[in-house]
Amino acid sequence: MQHPDFSPIRAKLLEFRHHLHGIPELGLSEIKTPAFIAEQLESWGYKVHRGIATTGLVASLERGRPMEAIGFRADFDALPMSEETAVPYASEHPGAMHACGHDGHTTMLLGAAWALAQDRSFDGTVHFIFQPAEENLGGARLMIDDGLFDRFPCQRIFALHNLPGLEVGKFATRAGAIAASIDVVTITVKGKGGHGALPETTVDPVVVGSSIVMALQTLVARNVSPHERSVVTVGSFQAGSAANIIPDIAVLEISMRATNAAVRAELQRRIEEVAAFQARSFNAEVDFAWEVGYPATINAPAEVDRAAASISRHFGADAFTWLDSPMMFSEDFSFMLERVPGAYILIGNGNSSGLHSKTYDFNDAILERGAALFYHLAKDADRLRTGL
Repeated sequence: MQHPDFSPIRAKLLEFRHHLHGIPELGLSEIKTPAFIAEQLESWGYKVHRGIATTGLVASLERGRPMEAIGFRADFDALPMSEETAVPYASEHPGAMHACGHDGHTTMLLGAAWALAQDRSFDGTVHFIFQPAEENLGGARLMIDDGLFDRFPCQRIFALHNLPGLEVGKFATRAGAIAASIDVVTITVKGKGGHGALPETTVDPVVVGSSIVMALQTLVARNVSPHERSVVTVGSFQAGSAANIIPDIAVLEISMRATNAAVRAELQRRIEEVAAFQARSFNAEVDFAWEVGYPATINAPAEVDRAAASISRHFGADAFTWLDSPMMFSEDFSFMLERVPGAYILIGNGNSSGLHSKTYDFNDAILERGAALFYHLAKDADRLRTGL
């Protein structure tokens, strides 16, 4: 279980993470963050390719003969939230916060880049991919569209994400679906407004919208197999301005998650059917505006096995656990996994606040452990290739 010696950079990794935490930037508006990442990489001798999908960057390590390349990805954007942690390195940018641990993910990958650059025995090709706009703009897809894998072809790819509630430093993953797809639809219910004392002269969109909300609750229960995981959530219902006025419209915002592409398509079809039929029964109309989001995150079994073997080999068998079922959050690393076989791996953040919470903070105790996993995945790929 020999790990890279991070002692020369241990204090720096902590400094990196706290600095990044203090300068959170929203998707595709990241300026300070990629500049800081590039500065560290260049100081270690890397040539940094900037401006991929506006703010993304890639640094490559190529040693020895041309060979299969491995890709490692970390996300670095923040969320539009106000921080309430009271830590000394809290956000300096009002209305922006690293509430998902992307500051930690970036620091772990920087640590791996440093360790592999120092290891003169390493023979291989690694592309370190630092990705913007994971939270809402699909930065992974934007990087791919901007030629990521044409310029930096990878035969396999890995990403690491922290998970509150999982034991500190423990790794977890599974073959197949590990995270759900996400799509959002805005349904506008068009009725006929009027005086609250004369409801018979109106088509009340509040009543129509309420009927749609209740009917949607049956979609997962009665349209999806209990062996499949899916969620339909009405997160917003907006209508009206006063107690005695029936409005003309109501607006529902709905999120839809699934771990199976066929279920995803079926739920989209049924949401439209159910809402349209409910509206028609009240003589109302509905319009749909879809924001097609991220596909399900699907791990390649062979790459999951590689990751599990590396974890057991270098951290011990008790450092790894198999997930029984997918997580229902969504992740745009899914776009990369559609193009390149790979694995999305979780690392325990311990008993912390949940992701996307105003009091969340990444656990510094796992920085070196995550960096070491990336390092070992690269070294083990070289070992398997050479048979050593």
